[in-house]
Amino acid sequence: MKQLILASESARRKQLLEKMGIPYKVVPSNVEERLNARLKPKAQAIALSRQKAEAVAAKYKNAIVLAADTFVVLNDKIIGKPISEIDAKRMLRKLSGKPHNVITGFTIVDSATKKSVSNAVETTVYMKKISEKEMDSYIKTGEPMDKAGAYAVQERGALFVKRIDGDFFNVVGLPIFAVSQALRKFGIYFL
Repeated sequence: MKQLILASESARRKQLLEKMGIPYKVVPSNVEERLNARLKPKAQAIALSRQKAEAVAAKYKNAIVLAADTFVVLNDKIIGKPISEIDAKRMLRKLSGKPHNVITGFTIVDSATKKSVSNAVETTVYMKKISEKEMDSYIKTGEPMDKAGAYAVQERGALFVKRIDGDFFNVVGLPIFAVSQALRKFGIYFL
């Protein structure tokens, strides 16, 4: 079996691959994430994941490279990661009491054959109305600061989530069912 390379330093993606029992190596892509205003969020997530996967695949002769990019989307607008506590609060206010989508685009590239597969998975998250006090307490934990949409569904941010329609792991950062099915096409099996 070829070596699997995760083109990401995301702690959440690493944990999910470990839970799947897949041995892998981390090689960050170092691709600058530039959004293309002409692309819809799903296409944008795929395009960024493809850039990252191809950048890492170019460095290896015989490996399978997996890259992903996750967005929180409200009313067709991408909500990124907060750059400050004020920005985190602004994001949480926007999401408070509203459903939004989490989209993860992923790309898998075989560096030897150049075969690739890209896909995007969309999950709807329904947030409760979050009080100002809850937002302030949550932001003080530091948890929202490196998370798209300023919350972590797998951590304390779960207290704000009423319901999820779709793949829970997609909201964490990697839709493991879709990824596992795609990896099979490259001869990577597990369990």
